[in-house]
Amino acid sequence: MSENENKTFEDAVKTMMLHVGEDPTREGLLETPKRVRKAYEFIYGGYKEDPKEILSKALFTTSNDEMVLIKDIEFYSTCEHHLLPIIGRVHVAYIPNGKVVGLSKIPRVVNVFARRMQIQEQLTEQIADAIMDTIAPKGVAVVIQARHMCMEMRGVEKINSTTTSSALRGLFKKDEKTRAEFFSLINSPAGSRY
Repeated sequence: MSENENKTFEDAVKTMMLHVGEDPTREGLLETPKRVRKAYEFIYGGYKEDPKEILSKALFTTSNDEMVLIKDIEFYSTCEHHLLPIIGRVHVAYIPNGKVVGLSKIPRVVNVFARRMQIQEQLTEQIADAIMDTIAPKGVAVVIQARHMCMEMRGVEKINSTTTSSALRGLFKKDEKTRAEFFSLINSPAGSRY
């Protein structure tokens, strides 16, 4: 960002502080606009990344045609309606069709989409579609379980409410046995993972 864009952002933060009743010239708040700008640049860094490029750089030929599951990927996102946090876990599975992707790339793709203003349902779909379009597996399944601070901090104020969304593609949508295996695996106790 240019210096002008940085100043505009920081001035907006000062205006917000004034609006809620704070004094932006108070000692503890002098550097807050700059800190908020830097935090936002990180939190919304997903707009500058291409998930297909991330996945394409780590594709490997394989004869494996069994489910690959990456479970309990932590994520932090922002509700696009209130700009409040969404905190949760993502479970991603795919069935290779001649190619596998480096395991670290799946959490990176989750971060790309999570680091944008979102709704949970859209986030779920975006992850599934990026994997399906880039890796071209026999199927993809994504389940997200999350807490929404827009529900907990304001509005209905329902503490510890978890929202679950899913996106199923290919065999996970068509084959009941594959789908059942996936849901059984993601619901198995954490201690049995190893």
